[in-house]
Amino acid sequence: MDFHLTEEEKMLQATARDFARKELEPVASRIDEAEEFAWENFKKMAELGFTGLAIPPEYGGSGGSMVALVAVMEELAKACASTCDILDAHVGLCARPICLYGTEEQKKEFLPSLADGKKVGAFAITEAEAGSDIAAIKTTAVRNGDSYVLNGSKLFITNGPVCDIVVVFANMPALAPRGMTAFIVETDTPGFSRGPQYRKLGMHGATNAELIFDNVRVPVANRLGDEGKGMRICLATLDEGRLGIAAQSVGIGQAVLEQAIRYAKERRQFGSLISQNQAIQWMLVDMATRIEAARLLTYQAAALLDANARISKEAAMAKLFASEACMDIAVKGIQIFGGYGYMMDSPMQRYLRDAKLTQIYEGTSEVQRMVIARALLT
Repeated sequence: MDFHLTEEEKMLQATARDFARKELEPVASRIDEAEEFAWENFKKMAELGFTGLAIPPEYGGSGGSMVALVAVMEELAKACASTCDILDAHVGLCARPICLYGTEEQKKEFLPSLADGKKVGAFAITEAEAGSDIAAIKTTAVRNGDSYVLNGSKLFITNGPVCDIVVVFANMPALAPRGMTAFIVETDTPGFSRGPQYRKLGMHGATNAELIFDNVRVPVANRLGDEGKGMRICLATLDEGRLGIAAQSVGIGQAVLEQAIRYAKERRQFGSLISQNQAIQWMLVDMATRIEAARLLTYQAAALLDANARISKEAAMAKLFASEACMDIAVKGIQIFGGYGYMMDSPMQRYLRDAKLTQIYEGTSEVQRMVIARALLT
């Protein structure tokens, strides 16, 4: 299925597919076992221009549509979901909001080094008491002369251990209760520090850490958008990020399906290939059908975004359906592999561990249902 991709989009997709097969697949298990940021993969993505996708060339980017970006992320996730996750946080959650909401000076200052991969981007909203309820963040920003002073901490930040530039959201007490404001923070700023890297169930190559802000002075020039407008920026950015997770889910699901088909056509039990068993065939059919539906939802939402449409409902639907399908497909994949699928030297266990996160981050499945319900009932 090419979803009527343009020739440029097809070329990018083919490049990503070739890169994923040759460069990512051979190292995916090692990266998972090492539980370290996939630096080599990130550098190679930068060389191919992937770290600058959907960023205009005048700011050092590679250009390209959102459809192209999700097509690339699907191919990356099929080989190494962690590498896809790194790119989603770097481009979708950091570079893109700067591109969309930043001043001309901010775009010229921050985008080139993000687009060429010289610096790693991140996005910081989640806190100890503000997971799904992002309005409850307690990190504060107080205006002091030509700076804002930030205090607080952010949890579970993807790319957190290595990031150089972070889009951070803080509340301005003077504007309460609608004081959420966005800032571009450079991590070499005095008062910024990181907690230890988290140990996670999956996505081991996309590392996470707590980010700590202790009287961090951020120039007024680094405020992203207007004071008190951070919620709008955050929600719109999460819409785009959810497309990345949907594409990631499709990629993982496709990898499981292909592995399961290959295994079913080789494994013999009771004197015949298990692919001849109707029970196995129907599992494969359900897996393939749900992947195709998830892919169509994802690409449709990306195409709408390229047409400058509001996609809150469509992005939530794509992320909800794709992530739920991904988890179910990963479970079915292990079932088809049987005892071999449960072993740690089987790729199935990595797909399952990675798949679970797609139902949680950038809005849980429950949050997606809330977003969709609000759109349907308003």
